[in-house]
Order: sequence, then C-alpha cells, then structure tokens
Amino acid sequence: MQKLLIGLGSLAAALLAASPVHAQGAIKIGLIMPYSGQFADTATQMDNAIKLYVSQHGDSVAGRKIEFIRKDTGGIAPDIAKRLAQELVVRDKVDLLAGFVLTPNALAASDVSAEAKKFMVIMNAATAIITTKSPYSARTSLTIPQLNETLGAWAYKSGVRKAYTMVSDFGPGHDGENGFQKGFKDAGGQVVGSVRFPVANPDFSAFVQRAKDLNPEAIYVWVPGGVQPAAIGKTLAERGIDPAKTRIFGQGELTEESALKSMGDAGLGIITVYHYDYNHASAMNAAFVKAYNGAYSRNPDIYSIGGWDGMHLIYEALKKTGGKTDGDSLIAAAKGMKWESPRGPVSIDPETRDIIQTVYIRRVEKVGGQPRNVEFDKVENVKDPFKARMKK
Repeated sequence: MQKLLIGLGSLAAALLAASPVHAQGAIKIGLIMPYSGQFADTATQMDNAIKLYVSQHGDSVAGRKIEFIRKDTGGIAPDIAKRLAQELVVRDKVDLLAGFVLTPNALAASDVSAEAKKFMVIMNAATAIITTKSPYSARTSLTIPQLNETLGAWAYKSGVRKAYTMVSDFGPGHDGENGFQKGFKDAGGQVVGSVRFPVANPDFSAFVQRAKDLNPEAIYVWVPGGVQPAAIGKTLAERGIDPAKTRIFGQGELTEESALKSMGDAGLGIITVYHYDYNHASAMNAAFVKAYNGAYSRNPDIYSIGGWDGMHLIYEALKKTGGKTDGDSLIAAAKGMKWESPRGPVSIDPETRDIIQTVYIRRVEKVGGQPRNVEFDKVENVKDPFKARMKK
C-alpha cells in the first residue's frame, strides 16, 4: 500500500525503476471506466468495441502482445479515477491509459498522465479543456463545442432567426448551451430566452411551457443520455410544440436509439447534431454494425465508436513507433494521424490533439415504420472551436 500513496512527484522516479525486461514484454493498457453504477452501460458499449477491435486486428502489435487491466470508477469519481491511474502506473506498470467516459474522471487522471509522461487516449469525455491538462493525451470522441457551435451556425443558415435554449444545469449542459448560442448569435441569430434545469429533474412541464409562451422559432435542448431525452421529448409533444412549426434542436443524445423507442412518433421532426450514428450510410459502417450486432446483439453507439477509434489510434501509433511505448514517442506518432472510421474520415489535430471530423445534421423520420435519425446535411473537417479561440 505504501507505493500507492506516493505523490505525483514520485511517479517519474518509480517509472525509472521499471525493469528493462518489462519494456520489451507485453504492452499493458490501463482502462479506466465506470463499469458499475448508472453509467455502466456506456462503459459496456465502449469496452465491447475495444474487444471487437482486438478480435478483428489481433492481440499483438509491432511484435508485442497487448494486455488490458480494467479499473472501475463506479461513476463520477475523480478522486477514485486519479487513484486508479496512479495504481495502474506505479503498481501495474501500464504503458498507457485509455477509456474515460466521464469528464471529471478524465481531468483527474490527466494529472497522472502528465506527471508520468504516459500516453492517454480519451475515448469519450467531451469537455473541451481535457486535452489541455496533459500534453500526452489525445481524444477520439468529440468536444461539445465542436458539435453545438456547428449546429447553432447551421440553424441560422437554415432560416431560424429567434431561438430559446433549455439545458441541464451542469458542465456539459453549459457547454452545449454556450456552444449553440455562440454559433447562432455569431451567425446573426437572436436568443430570446434560456433556462437551466436540474440534472435530475422529474418534470419538464414548467420549463417547456415557459419556452412555449415566448413563441420562438426554435427551441434548443441539451440533456444527458438515459431517461431524460424521452421524458423531455414527450413533454414537448404534450405541451403542443410541433417540430414542423417550432423547430426542436439538440445534441444527439436527445434522439438516441433508446429515447426514440420511448418517444415514438413524438420524436418525428426533431433535428440533432452528432458525430456518429449506427444508421450512417457507408460500407465500412455497415460492416462495423454487422460485426457489433453479431458479437453483442445490439447496435453500436457513440461510446462504441470512441472505443473503436481509440484502439485504432493506439495500434497505429504503436506501429509507427515500432513498439516503443514512451509518452513522447506515442504522442508524436498520434499527432496528425488520419484514417477512415465507420463514422467517416477523421484525424488528430497536431496542435490540440483533439479529433477533427465530419459533423452530421440529422432529422427524425419514419424508416420502415420506425423513427430513425436520418442524416440530411453535414459539415466536414470540423475542429474543436474552443481551443481554436484559445490560441488567438
């Protein structure tokens, strides 16, 4: 236990004590995810894709076997995530860190990555600042501003001039609100009102009614995945807000597969922005969805694609380094890397280490008698706008 209590200042010294025999042995990847608790299914979807990638591409890279050590945070638990990252580095002597569904956990583990100079692949956590906390981190998912500033600008371009925003009152919701409002207002739009509601809110009626009373041309909604998308979708319908008359915008969680099953026809016409959906039309995605369904009897989602592309980045970086696993070599190999993903063409921004990707605009329509997200517009090669502004 004494080793587990050492400060971050001692991590580098502990790493230097690792035997050279280990350096030529298996490559150890520490996965930190919420394998239990309310976010367990997101971890399952991500880990499923990791396992599928390894099954299709082999468990060895550059002549070295790949091994995983999985650690459970149990949910939003930054202190636990940091402790687990320290354990993985000092006791288990992992070569790199990966996973990270949740922003607070990713931020906490970033301290360990930076001090220990360990390559860190963020496969989901989407708050823009995360990759600024360790020079050895790269992200294969998204940033919230990347999606929502794009949606705000697109909303104005599509003819909307006045919009109302309503979001969950916590970090990601604030990022979504700020992103949409900035994109919309910079394009020339007017935000006529906004509201933030509690994250664990059982009744959206009063908030939706407040928006309806202002009679905006559009309402932007940001809620986390889970039960809330279906609940707010039903409330919008019950309060008589017709997406054909008052356009409903949101991030993809609003119309994710499970939410649409609950909403039914109430979801028709809702427009969302996302970077991946299992309905995306491409030969590569069709093969990915088929393989995923064959292995796990369900469709992949954004957590799955983050895990899949995260593993691709790890494998290709290791190939470029010839199996070298030091942080400087791996992050240098990751910067600027480009590949074709089931979501479309992606690359790692060499300056920010964030993903550059196509952002899709989708509308819920009936397909084969069932509501589906149908892509009808897109914006290509979108960088994270937050960090682009930081450089100015």
